Amino acid sequence: MRALACPASLKGVLTAAAAAAALAEGLRAAGADTVELPVADGGEGTAEALWLARGGEWREVVVDDAFGTPRPARWLALPDGTAVVESAAAVALDPDRLDPLTASSRGFGELVEAALASGAKGLVLGLGGTATMDAGAGFLEVLAELPVPALAVCDVTATLAEAPSLFGPQKGADLAAIVELERRFAEADALGGLLHAPRTGAAGGLGAALASLGAELVPGAAYVLDAVGFDATAFDLVVTGEGRVDATTALGKAPGEVVRRAGATRCVVFGGVVEQHVPGAETVALSGDPSRAREDLVSLGKELV
Repeated sequence: MRALACPASLKGVLTAAAAAAALAEGLRAAGADTVELPVADGGEGTAEALWLARGGEWREVVVDDAFGTPRPARWLALPDGTAVVESAAAVALDPDRLDPLTASSRGFGELVEAALASGAKGLVLGLGGTATMDAGAGFLEVLAELPVPALAVCDVTATLAEAPSLFGPQKGADLAAIVELERRFAEADALGGLLHAPRTGAAGGLGAALASLGAELVPGAAYVLDAVGFDATAFDLVVTGEGRVDATTALGKAPGEVVRRAGATRCVVFGGVVEQHVPGAETVALSGDPSRAREDLVSLGKELV
């Protein structure tokens, strides 16, 4: 059997590369010829996936997190001069601190500003995995323009109008907060005409802010899978997954794109937590214990052969 281990990251638990290595360990122990191919969709792990595929140099600077606390954050300078900057590197979602009405994307603006100051000739901006729901207001306080070509790779296809109800709850929004976020987004004058545009809801509305500055919004998972050379045709088994498999997994997330591209190849999707099965794939729930995540993936690899 030939197997392809191509998971996304388990946020705050395992990187995509570590998850791929654990799966591969189990698959190989059971006798499968296994290739590791970590994937991402614009959220956490996007820069690492591109670094593994293309090389480049990591740079680091201190920025504000979503609540104004200084934190180190890094971006990737690709060999061609393009900077890959993830929103999750600056204003990542932290389950221990959820406040979607006050979380700011300003730190992401600071990180992009640093990449531009370093001489970046172009930008690949990863949108996903943020604590923010500010429609990019904080980002726009830092950057009023994008002086180089910018590609925003988005982890979801959702519009700005849809974002509060789809993603607000996972960021701590109750019904009242969702209604307030919908009002704010609808009244965001600077983003006029973008309320119902695809992918503008990515990263709590950062997609809309970047589109207003002229960035091109593209599907993040498709972009990354193309960049890393994903091709399931030579494999008997494809294994992918992420920390939480839910309704958003098929809305542009990396595992959903892997399933779509796997075609007739047997495809298994795992989740640390599974809220909804993924059409077209076998969906497997892990133990749900973050401390056991690596062990769970090794065991899963052994069981699938």
